[in-house]
Amino acid sequence: MSADPHTRSVAPAWLQRPVEANDLAPAVWPTDARRTADGVLELGGIPATALRERFGTPLYVLDEDEVRRTARRTLDAFRAAAALHGAQARVYYAGKAFLSTEMVRWVAEEGLAVDVCSGGELAVALAAGADPARLGFHGNNKSVAELERAVEVGIGSIVIDSLIEIERLAAIVERRGATQAVLLRVNTGVHAETHDFLATAHEDQKFGFTLEDAPAAVARIRELVGLEFVGLHCHIGSQIFGTAGFEESAARLVELHAELREGGELPVLNLGGGFGIAYTSVDDPTPIEALALGIADAVARQCEVRGIPMPNLAFEPGRAVVGRAGVTLYEVGTTKPVALESGDTRLYVSVDGGMSDNARPALYGAQFSARIASRTSGAAPALSRVVGKHCESGDIVVDAEYLPGDVAPGDLLAVPATGAYCFSLSNNYNYVPRPPVVALRGGEARVIVRGESIDDLLARDAGLAVGSVLTDEPGDSPTEGKPRMPVLSERSETK
Repeated sequence: MSADPHTRSVAPAWLQRPVEANDLAPAVWPTDARRTADGVLELGGIPATALRERFGTPLYVLDEDEVRRTARRTLDAFRAAAALHGAQARVYYAGKAFLSTEMVRWVAEEGLAVDVCSGGELAVALAAGADPARLGFHGNNKSVAELERAVEVGIGSIVIDSLIEIERLAAIVERRGATQAVLLRVNTGVHAETHDFLATAHEDQKFGFTLEDAPAAVARIRELVGLEFVGLHCHIGSQIFGTAGFEESAARLVELHAELREGGELPVLNLGGGFGIAYTSVDDPTPIEALALGIADAVARQCEVRGIPMPNLAFEPGRAVVGRAGVTLYEVGTTKPVALESGDTRLYVSVDGGMSDNARPALYGAQFSARIASRTSGAAPALSRVVGKHCESGDIVVDAEYLPGDVAPGDLLAVPATGAYCFSLSNNYNYVPRPPVVALRGGEARVIVRGESIDDLLARDAGLAVGSVLTDEPGDSPTEGKPRMPVLSERSETK
């Protein structure tokens, strides 16, 4: 769900006023989330209040068991769907959704490969011990250094995104005497965001080759010694419900695949990711099994029509694997009822985080849900907007939600479905430190990404002579001997 922040109504049509505002919508929260007898939200067997006491807020909480279950379910679904047509399927976890060394280990142990799209993400995957042969490398502007490193470690595949990159990579493999498997990213012209399946115009965006330009690019790849062309890749968007967009894109891609087979085999067809999850109680994402069957069946039909064998399939879910497993905890700082011109009242609930830990509402108008996590309440539901502490009117965490009308300073607030793109997009706007990430498993919690402190932020400021003794002795530099801002430790991961 999304909304233009300049055209929001007082209460969106999809938002239903609940009888009471303590319920946990099953599809939105981690499977094991529940309320204890005293009304406290429990995640992974641990009360949210205990997590606040130990780690502070804001806090990213990630249910490891949920991640692992979803990863296994996703892999099983695509393998089974492909096997019905005599093909195999590989599932890459899209690291851009959330990446840490622990996350890489979890998905690898559950059988997934990993997709990276920068030198930094590649470094994280390698540091986690990932098999380079089970890594894929995306990106529209991979640097020479990034490509050098990828070839050096023996990365499984590189997705080519431009003519310049073809020549850049060819020069690297020639110099190294290496062979590198590559796919070509193709823009199929299917606009999943608007379901404009009949679009024929070229995509006006930075990723991929048009269907018309792809054959020439493939021909060039095949001319170059050291580049092994293994197949086509496409991605039609994100947070997609239903299979229609994927099926239309697959039809167009298989047509190109069939044409290119005349010049050699293409063993792989990578159809990307973008599978949606529920962020609110009214979201109804398509089960992964139905998605897998629908997409595999569509590819098989198109191959049968053209009399060609079905290629092996690859997919790149990220949000669908980790999104539901994440919950962000905040502490309420202030509340403020605001009278609106319509005669309604909106309750503004300010928390101790905001667009620095969840930029998605500000970037995309993304919708989220929220619940009080430290107690239940019998107060009447009040139309609320959860906002952050940053100096921006667009600093909104949850645009529209019904919370108990007695929500108050000190309450612990939980926002579900924050496992994807919240940590990845986190920032230090207003010099706010980024929160830690805590993983839950077996009733235990542990830090998997350390939270930042003010010390960490100031340590990067080259204007501070960190660690030096400041004096007024002759010969000191002009900055020495002057009053210096104290370095304050605001929080740590063990708070």
